[in-house]
Amino acid sequence: MTTKRHVGALLALLLTSASLVAGCGGGGEDEAAPPGELYKNPVTLTWWHNAPQDGPGKTYWAKVAKDFSALHPSVTIKIEAIETNQLQRTRIPAALLSNDPPDVFMSWGGGELREQVEAGYLKDITDQVRTEVGTIGSAAEIWQVDGRQYGLPFRMGIEGVWYNKELFAKAGITAPPTTFEELNTAVTRLKAINVTPIAVGAGDKWPAAHWWYNFALRDCSVDTLKKATRDKVFDDPCFVKAGQDLKAFIDTRPFQNNFIATPGQNDPTSANGLLANGKAAMELMGDWNRGTLDNVATDKARLATFIGWFPVPAIAGSAGDPKAALGGGDGFACAKAAPAECVEFLKYIASPDVQKGYAETGTGLPVVKGAEAGIKDPALKSILQATADASYVQLWLDTAYGSTVGTAMNDAIVAIFSGNGTPEKVVSAMKAAASK
Repeated sequence: MTTKRHVGALLALLLTSASLVAGCGGGGEDEAAPPGELYKNPVTLTWWHNAPQDGPGKTYWAKVAKDFSALHPSVTIKIEAIETNQLQRTRIPAALLSNDPPDVFMSWGGGELREQVEAGYLKDITDQVRTEVGTIGSAAEIWQVDGRQYGLPFRMGIEGVWYNKELFAKAGITAPPTTFEELNTAVTRLKAINVTPIAVGAGDKWPAAHWWYNFALRDCSVDTLKKATRDKVFDDPCFVKAGQDLKAFIDTRPFQNNFIATPGQNDPTSANGLLANGKAAMELMGDWNRGTLDNVATDKARLATFIGWFPVPAIAGSAGDPKAALGGGDGFACAKAAPAECVEFLKYIASPDVQKGYAETGTGLPVVKGAEAGIKDPALKSILQATADASYVQLWLDTAYGSTVGTAMNDAIVAIFSGNGTPEKVVSAMKAAASK
């Protein structure tokens, strides 16, 4: 199977998740700039992205802004790079509420996007981006509400386990685990050689919450997951079972000391820093992790020799599809009052050449067909293959369910990690949030 087919499969699979975003509500159309008005007057665009660390991602976005301004001298772009957790949970919501948002900012689609559209925060870009949506394919639908487009993705991929091949070999683990039973055996073998089996950044909440998401993916049928995303109904016992399985897993002590206060992706002491520098053997994370691992590695060349990736293991006898995967993407949206040049900048980011350049950074998988030619990293190629093999891709649960349910859910999951929560309280928190 060629890499072009890999990306095609990725986009087709994500259509299943994207279609779940549709429901009721949405905003109206925004007018495009009149002919001849674009680039006529000086414009400054403020741009918030989530690549704050010095590295290929931050460098590349600076180049993209500079190149766009060179093509359109009337446009100046001012960048602020902000860590993902702070950006998604604090900075963007506060800016939107203050009616002084940046012109261009990160968007993850799904239920979160719907909430922003219904509040009147986002520009409807449907008529201006039809060509780009056609080039991206079905993945673009995650940034739609009621058939209208409110953002464009630049990255899309599924989640899995990043691992240290050398530590696996040292522990006598001859192949990546394919079931949770095998993962538990791997954890035992790694502990026997005094290696931290798995790093998790529970201090940022969402990296820990993703463990529960994946247990839900394994314990719940695809139909149940679709219904939960569509109707915000969490009555199926599989959601409690996900918490029970998570608690049982935590009780095996697979994570590093003080994991509840460890950040996810900040520096060598964060969860991905432990993996990148040989102090932990595994980390559950998305395709973007390849770039963040480089950012925190003290020896990037050595990292490249041992880093690998494998899909989240299956749970034998569970109701979930063992070939289903959790995934999602990163995109950008324009604030409602942003100038028309904002939409042109989104289109530029989604152009084939810029997307190929993004792929070459090794920080994630591009969305535009043909841009996959820029992917060189073996682990990222493994993710392409796993995506092609996946039977169903479920959008990140906090994104799919929207910020109200997502925040309550993540908080309740982290409480299990800290020893203060229960599987039942996760579900009750989700139900209570969904009823608001």
